[in-house]
Amino acid sequence: MYQDYAYLIVGLPILAFVLTIFLGWHLPKGGGFFTVLATFAGFILSFGIFREIYPNDEIVHQSMHWFASFNAGILIDPLAIVMLLMVTFVCTMIHTYALGYMEGDPGMARYFAEAGLFTAAMLGLVFSDNLLQLFIFWELVGLCSYLLIGFWYRKPSAASAAKKAFLVTRVGDVMFLAGIVLLYTNMLKLNLTLPDGAYLLQFQTIYDSLTLIPPDQLTWIAVLLFGGAVGKSGQFPLHVWLPDAMEGPTTVSAMIHAATMVTAGVYLVARMFPLFYAAPNGLMVVAYVGAFTALFAATMGLVMFDIKRVLAYSTVSQLGYMMAGLGIGAAMGAFSVGVSMFHLIGHSFFKALLFLCAGSVIHAVGTNDMREMGGVLKHMKWTGLTMLAGSLTLAGFPLTTGFFSKDEIIVTAYEHGAMGFGWVPYIFAIVAALLTAIYTFRLWFLTFDGEARSDYHKHESPWIMLGPLVILALFALFMGMPTQENFYHYVGNNFEHYGVDFEELAVIGGHHVEHASHVTEPFIIKILPIIIGVGGILIAALFYSRWKRFDPGMITSDRDPLRHLLLKRYYQNEIYTLWFAEKVVYGIALVSNMIDLKIIDGTVNKISAISVGFGGTLRKVQTGVIQNYLTAIVLGLAVLLILIQLASMGVAI
Repeated sequence: MYQDYAYLIVGLPILAFVLTIFLGWHLPKGGGFFTVLATFAGFILSFGIFREIYPNDEIVHQSMHWFASFNAGILIDPLAIVMLLMVTFVCTMIHTYALGYMEGDPGMARYFAEAGLFTAAMLGLVFSDNLLQLFIFWELVGLCSYLLIGFWYRKPSAASAAKKAFLVTRVGDVMFLAGIVLLYTNMLKLNLTLPDGAYLLQFQTIYDSLTLIPPDQLTWIAVLLFGGAVGKSGQFPLHVWLPDAMEGPTTVSAMIHAATMVTAGVYLVARMFPLFYAAPNGLMVVAYVGAFTALFAATMGLVMFDIKRVLAYSTVSQLGYMMAGLGIGAAMGAFSVGVSMFHLIGHSFFKALLFLCAGSVIHAVGTNDMREMGGVLKHMKWTGLTMLAGSLTLAGFPLTTGFFSKDEIIVTAYEHGAMGFGWVPYIFAIVAALLTAIYTFRLWFLTFDGEARSDYHKHESPWIMLGPLVILALFALFMGMPTQENFYHYVGNNFEHYGVDFEELAVIGGHHVEHASHVTEPFIIKILPIIIGVGGILIAALFYSRWKRFDPGMITSDRDPLRHLLLKRYYQNEIYTLWFAEKVVYGIALVSNMIDLKIIDGTVNKISAISVGFGGTLRKVQTGVIQNYLTAIVLGLAVLLILIQLASMGVAI
């Protein structure tokens, strides 16, 4: 029943976008209820489809011919359905919260219209049954993020952040498109005979063709597709747009960082996991880039004072964990898809919760700077306690959702190293986990604990904002234990529906076929994530809580070069802007301009000048005087007669 209406999961938010953009200006709360109801209806449909296909291991596939060898289609399998449930549920919570948060904003109707379109784009990306359709929605997600990050476009920093996000992610998108073209070219060369209903670039067709494409081509395709994921999911070095995305409304930050845009890159790698597995060194690139990003971003989260910026670097770091979780699939096989996606789903709950709590605090306090807060818990108990729940699960406190999701990645990273695939992901992941616990509770203690450090407003948020916080807090705390094993089995076996033979692909990709279950983790490895998480919280308490025993100035100061390096974010903006953009790119542009003007245009202009000059000289012969023409004719005839006479006399001419 519900399967027949799967298209409405995307169709209803698009309808909400149309209604809100045209009618919202004349309706209460900017017509935001259109977006809330449409997204909630999408959740009901997604849940209904889930009930129909689980646990029967069924999939929903609807397709129709589009043009040439392409199609438009809907694919809902275990990997897609968990994403659909997460996006619709979390976005419903965020949109409901926004009804209170955006109250009084003159652009409220525009906000909800763009938020509805943003949700629709992400949902369309998730249930696409082919790579080209996924890319189209991928680009629509990028457009919506540009519009929403720059929502307050009269604010220079917001307009700049929107342009930065758009341009940086375009770098990855160009790589993604190049990967699609290269994949399509290789599949054309195979001269496949496709059965009825099958099309090129459909995921089923791609999976079936992996053993026929040359391994070196698979590696190039994987790297290019991963480039798109690096841009969208904020991996090093294309992560620089994500911390600045906080310039939009906090609800936009919650959508981007939790449920929509940044999860698209992780989903792409998960969807194309068989290709990455078959590509020699494909998963190694994913694992190392992800693990490095997790640690790299965590170091910057330690020193930021903007509450949303701390959470933004946390997002970059957690996305690194998700990518690393997929990358260790070289050792774990398709099981790693379940591990990574479980962290993605859990992260969506607690990161949406943390951003919405931050928005609630900013809404009341009127500042983003944690140095001007302190003691907020006394006046905002519900916000403080729900943010404590989100902080505990982000730090990996035992029995929370984050404990079950993130720590599983750490343990499997150990198995990745023990099987001979490299220890770097494990080392980076375990150190990043310690830093995560420290900066997360540094944020909570500086904001909610102690005494007020400035004269700020003292009021709790309305229940239309608090309600979603409580619901998200419950999921952040308690979703992990009852769902973990079933989730791993359900999503980890996703590719069985397509007949993917991972043993055959392992030979192509150069992986060990034996499973990681042959590795036994020592007891210390099993409990180390617990020690790290709890230890990080205690360290933060010792330095930043009301019971602190140490002054942070004992460890670092404004003159500390390492702290300065972190505050300057490793000079990334200076490198990209002052050096790369203004020197390298601008220098190349100047040289190209000179070549264009002096050589290309100069050559063309010289040829043109010669032609015009010759024509001008020749034109002078054309006098228009008939006597001159008769004289030329007579002279020509005379010369011709003389030449004929000489030739008849045997004179060599």
